[in-house]
Amino acid sequence: MSDDDTPWPAPRDNADLVGHEESEAELAAAAEASRLPHALLIAGPRGIGKATLAHRLARHVLAAGGDSPADGLGGGLGDGLFGEALDAGPEGDGQGLYLAPEHPVFRRTAAGGHSDLMVVERGLNDRGKLRKDIVVDDVRGVGRFLSMTAAEGGWRVVIIDSADEMNRNAANAVLKVLEEPPTNTLMLLVGHNPGRLLATIRSRCRRLDLRPLALETVIELLGRYAPDLPPDEAARLAALADGSIGRALDLHGAGGLALFDEISGLVAGMPAINTPALHDLAGRVGRAGADAAFVTALDLFRWWVRRLILGRAAQRIDAAGADPAVAEALGRLASNVDLGRLLAFRDQAEGWMARVDGLNMDRRQTVLNLFLGLAGAVRS
Repeated sequence: MSDDDTPWPAPRDNADLVGHEESEAELAAAAEASRLPHALLIAGPRGIGKATLAHRLARHVLAAGGDSPADGLGGGLGDGLFGEALDAGPEGDGQGLYLAPEHPVFRRTAAGGHSDLMVVERGLNDRGKLRKDIVVDDVRGVGRFLSMTAAEGGWRVVIIDSADEMNRNAANAVLKVLEEPPTNTLMLLVGHNPGRLLATIRSRCRRLDLRPLALETVIELLGRYAPDLPPDEAARLAALADGSIGRALDLHGAGGLALFDEISGLVAGMPAINTPALHDLAGRVGRAGADAAFVTALDLFRWWVRRLILGRAAQRIDAAGADPAVAEALGRLASNVDLGRLLAFRDQAEGWMARVDGLNMDRRQTVLNLFLGLAGAVRS
């Protein structure tokens, strides 16, 4: 959910899991009954705690070591890959997989020093920058790692975060491991967009879907990780975050509320365009070095397009806690726009946004195109 230089913990360092107590209890019960699958796909929106749950489960498995089935994790860990759904656990306090931060396994996994845990993430390219995809070199060692005997007499665990970022070659390499998984191994795939995964990978994983966090939970976590944030701003960020604490924190770090107000002012005036204001926004977020502001601006632009589509298709305006002026603009625009035209623009806009980095497109021009395109789409 975060980088190492942020004030909130990365999933490997996070001892707390909030808002997914039912899913955790489900996994704890499956572990207790030795019914965890060889491969588990933890799916859901970005920034809601999927990777935190994956690391939490990995620590639980590794801490159990080579215990007997009576101790909760035995030789049946891989049983039932295509059997019944994971058994629902008893209601509890959400601590079924909890491991204290001072536990040796917690400390070693957080430091990347546990010999029976492998974490696969996007690597660095030749220029030292983070790649857009997980490539085959990142996953090449997974099969060899899992085929080795556990160094501590228990299980070998691989976490892939996130699996839908694998390119085709990397996905095929992982598929080979999933087709013939070694014994006493567990693969945990974190997926923000599991539809991008190969169908053959999805079919070989048990799937656990995590729901977006409740609004109150996001506000609570903002109070924990950004304690200096005024309550009214925390409430607005939580409303814009669509149940994702990661998104709320990213918005906060990038000045998302000010950007949202600026973008809302431009969209609210459509189909007319405030040309000087649009060029000012495009120049600021599209300049070199403004990566966070650019990504945040695109994210908030998507917010408006999604709400307009929902408002027109379902005749229901969801302003997500926005001020009355935003709600009024949503209602006015959604009531007049042609849905087919808006959907066509949405697809075109997503194409522009997806290509902006890969094809080294002009970010400033991309922002201009997005707003001018939306103004054209909403014009009666």
